[in-house]
Amino acid sequence: MSLFSMRNLALALNIFLMQSGSAVAQIVEDGSLPESTRITDRGQTIEITGGTRRGDNLFHSFDRFSVPEGQAAFFNNDLAIENIFGRVTGSERSRIDGLIQANGSANLFLLNPNGIIFGENARLDIGGSFVGSSATSLRFADGTEFSAVNPQASPLLTVSVPIGLQFGRSNPGQIRVQGTGNGLFLNSPDDPSVNRRDRPVGLEVNSGETLALVGGGLSLQGGNLTAAGGRIELGSVDRGQVALTPTASGWRLGYDGIDRFGDIRLSQAASLEVSGDRAGENSGAGTIDRDHRIFSTAG
Repeated sequence: MSLFSMRNLALALNIFLMQSGSAVAQIVEDGSLPESTRITDRGQTIEITGGTRRGDNLFHSFDRFSVPEGQAAFFNNDLAIENIFGRVTGSERSRIDGLIQANGSANLFLLNPNGIIFGENARLDIGGSFVGSSATSLRFADGTEFSAVNPQASPLLTVSVPIGLQFGRSNPGQIRVQGTGNGLFLNSPDDPSVNRRDRPVGLEVNSGETLALVGGGLSLQGGNLTAAGGRIELGSVDRGQVALTPTASGWRLGYDGIDRFGDIRLSQAASLEVSGDRAGENSGAGTIDRDHRIFSTAG
């Protein structure tokens, strides 16, 4: 084999190794917890195990957390876990354009102060509620704080319940949901009811659960959110604490501790859908663009 051919072969091998490892590189643990998160490449699925367990709470800590299109991030948790708390302590935004999965009925909290972008292929497959936020930390009833900006501050994790999303620095990251629009149309001039058959579910939680997105600016660019018979909570804040209160349908968010709000922008036929077998709810905090009022929220 010629030297030129050998160099080409070596280059091709290096490119292959870089590409084959790229999925794992999107999710990297940071080693900050007493019992570290473990990341395993299972082909198209990145399996997430380990973490630090306290009672029915499971804590994970990442330097980076993104899920490319065609990939899945699988939290392979014990079925007894009620809450999974994941924080991102690095400097990169999370870009979710694949699937996030978890076992059982666990609620999943994902905190990244740099922001989170959900692409049009982003999907959820979890049993409980989902809270995605650019808050700097989660606060718990016993005073414990799970911080994404000061991960070494509180090595003792808790069995307590979360009570708040703390926004502790200026200009928190934005939350963005991208999609292809709601696909809604009227049945006919004689039947002005809305036909939902072509509406993409987008980011969806199970019936009766909560889907909450809270950041320093929130935009749905053709994105669709679905929580049949449950709750959709949207919040755009600057500083302070957003309260978390458990309810029969997941979590209710409160804004008494917030002095300054940001914008919530819905564009490109974005939609919220909470209709189901039982009445659902949706609520938001911030300013809705007056020229974009496309909601699909029957109860």
